[in-house]
Amino acid sequence: MSADPGAKASKARPRSARRMAVPALPYAPGKPRRYRPAIGLIGCGGITGQHLAAYRQQGFRVVALCDVDAAAAERRRAEFCPRAEVYTDHRRLLERGDVDVVDIATHPAVRVGQIRDALRAGKHVLSQKPFVLDLATGEALVALARRRGVRLAVNQNGRWAPYVSYARQAIRRGLLGDVASVDMTLAWDHTWIRGKAFERIEHVILYDFAIHWFDMVACFFGGRVPRSVFAGVARVPGQEIAPPMSAHAAVRFDDGLATLAFHGHTRFGDGERMTITGTRGSYWARGPICAAHEVRLCADRGWCEPRLKGHWFPEGMAGAMGELLIAIEEGREPENSGESNLRSLALCFAALQSARTGRPVVPGRARKAGPGCVPV
Repeated sequence: MSADPGAKASKARPRSARRMAVPALPYAPGKPRRYRPAIGLIGCGGITGQHLAAYRQQGFRVVALCDVDAAAAERRRAEFCPRAEVYTDHRRLLERGDVDVVDIATHPAVRVGQIRDALRAGKHVLSQKPFVLDLATGEALVALARRRGVRLAVNQNGRWAPYVSYARQAIRRGLLGDVASVDMTLAWDHTWIRGKAFERIEHVILYDFAIHWFDMVACFFGGRVPRSVFAGVARVPGQEIAPPMSAHAAVRFDDGLATLAFHGHTRFGDGERMTITGTRGSYWARGPICAAHEVRLCADRGWCEPRLKGHWFPEGMAGAMGELLIAIEEGREPENSGESNLRSLALCFAALQSARTGRPVVPGRARKAGPGCVPV
């Protein structure tokens, strides 16, 4: 009779049985040393309250606000930056010689032309996510920024959520060795989109929401080439909202696998779980959605439970803009550059096509987000 593998495993002494000191990793958002540019915000919708709260906390200087709805811009000015000028035409804002950096937080279909105008005006740009609706457009914007000698970054603010940022730094420091697997499961109530433009996006979960987690996968696996993505979506019992509210995706590498599950119709409680395994250690995070701050790092020399400070909001927004400003000051490309973000979008677009066809898709071959990703 063969031995019970579970019993055998339970008797084995884990290599990381002893507690170790918590590694001091630079997971908090950074700020430039001396560079304090004038910043303009284009688009003053709901999420920009988080942008401006983060910028105020970091001491970033916002001098101009623009929205086609003047009242929306006026509300943001009254709450966050009473001395800022208000515009309804982004081109007028871009004419200002004192504005070095613009945060463009409009919807993707509108945003592309605004990014192009800003780059041509010689402004550094932080683009809202998802960056673009097709890879060719993104590549053209990256090339334009390079020709104009300015920096183009994408507001993938999830990278600076404390539990994500700590994981990125642990991987960068080599504490996990080579990443072998990434597993992420999220359960939350996303039905707040009912009646809003987001409800008209057929693949709102896999595209508008999950882009953060596809971006995390791209970060955790570094420059390794993904071979395929297999994904699917489903409507859930009792669902009255239009788009499918559950989705899954599996991203296969030659020597690794990432699995993602999203359940956006969770009525009772919410939660997020992340597990990363590597050749030298593992990392897991548990907790409420977007706040999985119960963290454990297990390495070959021991284990620890870091107590992380901060939250996705505002730290995520501060980190995305802060990295752009630091990169400008240091004369380098930002970590969240438009070019690097195209790898994340390639994963997302492959997942969207796989969900439509029921077949695995090679990242990069699905060049566009496709139908169902733009409000109609």
